[in-house]
Amino acid sequence: MRKAYLKRSILIFLFQIIYHCHGYAQNYGLGFFSHEVQQDKRTSIDLSPGRDLCLSDNFSLSFELSFEPGRAVYFGYVVRIIENGRRNYDLVYNTAKDQFNIIAGDSLCGINFTISRTKLYNQWNKIVISFNGENGVSVSNDGKKYTQRTLHPGKNSCYKILFGANQSEQFSTTDIPPMKIRNIEIFKKGVPEYHWPLEEVEGTTALDILKGAKAVAKNPSWKTALHAKWQKGSPVTVNGMASVCFDRERELLYLVAEDTLYTYAANDVIWKKAVTKNKINLNQGSRSVFNPVDGRLYSYFQGKDTAAVVKFDEVAGRWKGNFEPGDVTGYWHANSMFSAADTSLYLFGGYGYLRYKNSINRYHFNTGKWSSIKAKGDFFTPRYLAGAGATPLGDTAYILGGYGNSSGQQIINPGNLYDMMRFTVRDRTFKKLYELKINREDFALANSLIIDGQNYYGLIYPRHKYNSSLQLISGSLKSPSFQALGSQIPFLFHDVHSFADLYYCKKSKKFVAVTLLRTEDNRTIVNVFTLLGPPYVAPVQKVAEHKLNSWYYLAAIAGLISVAALFLLLRIRNKKAGRGQEASLTEPAGAAIDEVGEAVTGAQQSKPVQTSNYDPPAVKNAILLFGDMQVFDASGCNITKLFTPLMKELFLLILLHSVKLGRGVSSDKLNEMFWFDKTEKSARNNRSVAIVKLKSLLEKLEYCTLSKDSGYWMIDIDHRHFYVDYHSYLNMINNRKKMNDADIIHLSGIVQRGNFLSNSEYEWLDKFKSDIANDIINTYQYYLQMPAHNSDPEFLINIANRILHIDPVNEEALSLKCCSFVALGKHSLAKSTFEDFLKAYKHMYDRTFDKDFHSVLENSSHLKKY
Repeated sequence: MRKAYLKRSILIFLFQIIYHCHGYAQNYGLGFFSHEVQQDKRTSIDLSPGRDLCLSDNFSLSFELSFEPGRAVYFGYVVRIIENGRRNYDLVYNTAKDQFNIIAGDSLCGINFTISRTKLYNQWNKIVISFNGENGVSVSNDGKKYTQRTLHPGKNSCYKILFGANQSEQFSTTDIPPMKIRNIEIFKKGVPEYHWPLEEVEGTTALDILKGAKAVAKNPSWKTALHAKWQKGSPVTVNGMASVCFDRERELLYLVAEDTLYTYAANDVIWKKAVTKNKINLNQGSRSVFNPVDGRLYSYFQGKDTAAVVKFDEVAGRWKGNFEPGDVTGYWHANSMFSAADTSLYLFGGYGYLRYKNSINRYHFNTGKWSSIKAKGDFFTPRYLAGAGATPLGDTAYILGGYGNSSGQQIINPGNLYDMMRFTVRDRTFKKLYELKINREDFALANSLIIDGQNYYGLIYPRHKYNSSLQLISGSLKSPSFQALGSQIPFLFHDVHSFADLYYCKKSKKFVAVTLLRTEDNRTIVNVFTLLGPPYVAPVQKVAEHKLNSWYYLAAIAGLISVAALFLLLRIRNKKAGRGQEASLTEPAGAAIDEVGEAVTGAQQSKPVQTSNYDPPAVKNAILLFGDMQVFDASGCNITKLFTPLMKELFLLILLHSVKLGRGVSSDKLNEMFWFDKTEKSARNNRSVAIVKLKSLLEKLEYCTLSKDSGYWMIDIDHRHFYVDYHSYLNMINNRKKMNDADIIHLSGIVQRGNFLSNSEYEWLDKFKSDIANDIINTYQYYLQMPAHNSDPEFLINIANRILHIDPVNEEALSLKCCSFVALGKHSLAKSTFEDFLKAYKHMYDRTFDKDFHSVLENSSHLKKY
């Protein structure tokens, strides 16, 4: 008992250190779909699926709550606590009185309280519901406590705790408010027992960070995902050149084309198109700007020796003025700043005619005059591909990084720049604030920075790649530190033919990223992405040096050393106590060995590993699902033929849900799938007979059993001794960022048997097959992005074959394979590969592929490597 308590205390101590070091407090919670959707689409989360939580007669439930603003209906059940399957305690929001009530059984128990709408809609509100056998039930919020002493929870009670909608027999409900929940905690006698932060990004399972207990959500809306993953809007393609700019007040993105004006609102997902009444000559390198002072849209062009500005009349729907056609800018990727202080547009740097620029050009809107600014202070290195942002008044610009050199001549060893420069309009002075210290791949920046007080946001990307990606970063204006935020955005970088920019919507709290790519046929492809702020900060994602609180980390390190010493002491003591028994104990066959030679227990082994410890070529104790299903017993006999059609589908349904989701299938789900046309009693009898038959089949296998310990039918497999190719595949897919050549060969060995369950056709199986096909292709493509992995043409052909086997009309795989054959000098094979692709494309889409052989070769980034 003392050991268990000590172990638990140590785990809590370690959790607290990790919690503070890695920002678990910055989670965004679970959003609940409410009355705005159909009943079966509403959200719920069950803290103990398939079982109850036995919590004695002295426990408390704590959580943080917030409401979604702007909804029509707010009435509903926040949480339902069911005691021993018989009595319910509910926290309900009563819209009629704008108050929360506690319901016990069928009655109001006398506990009610209010939270102002301002607090409900704009901040997290902590609520604690406490159960005590002697003192009754109480609720605490905002420093106030409300108690009902006539309610007496049982001493040995077990509880089902359900947030939102639920289908729990006589306690089911679909009335829930449009809410967000986070940081659910359960305390037993004041000691933390469970803690679900609810910071998941995807899936339906939430993990308790104290014990690893799983809560299951239905129809979840993980708020972290909206802060972590960029959401892609509808792309648009326009003829000729194009440029973008942003109206911060209306949160409106403008896309200027030759004869069309597009707008994209922050909360929309599509572009709105308006044809202009006259055509504008957009030269190569023309740009746009929105003037917030007069509320007008402008397009401007800096040529080699001239500069011009034209204005758009939104009421008349036409441009006033035009550019002389045929010129090419001398200031590609120049940075810009609109200054409300003097109603001017400032342009910094740029590239053109083999020179990097450090000039400052100013356009004054009131007079319509251009001028060149001579700056003072620190030297501003000639550059382009930098990021620039301005203070709200536009009196100060911050310019970070870029590409160039001190001479400005492209011929003299240019390189990446990482300085943060500040330019002040009042005294026209540059000051270098610091130099980033980079410990990662070189990068350039998208055109704009977002300045937020003393911090900035920007988008970085490697300029030496065509198939590149944008990564949002945040840093300080005072110190050379920054960190990566959120997911990456695909970006095709082709130097002056491409462009990327970043904007921020203050009202909607959204970041907007936009990318442009001008194609060889003189069209511009425009993509837009949005991310809800503040962006999610993943643990241990810092990418540059920054100052730390030395005292705190010394204390944390000292604590960790103390914990390690305590574990070591316990281990030595246990070894001494167990020496008399060692002679009679044997390790299980095939037990994995850790780094210090100790046998790893089943609990330790349960973490995802990169590959299975079982050797598949032996084909003993194995289940193979790629290709057709095959099952081999302990002696190597193929027992697949023993599975009748019903047994096969039942086996696969339970197996896949067990291996992938870790929770199996409920009895109700089995009845619904296989015996939906039977009465409840008949379905139960049929299910029992089928389960007995399946158990009998699995008895022929070792380390593979059918159980219902968790309330769900599960197939339990000891993967140290039993090989399942699907399990091995999942471990590799889930660790794709750490894959090496051996892993990709292992993955190819699995998938070369054929498509997943190729001869099995069940409606419920389609989702598994689709996910697997997509994940395999994405894994191969992610792997090919790494420079060290794409230098062997024969290896690349093998990878391309794997992709084409799954997706016969995958254009990237076609290009990869053809270019690899060309690199080997096998031009006829490249040509025949292309012709086979044309046939497959025609057969699948009933139309002709729109690229010729040479276009496929020219569009491949891999061809340039050979």
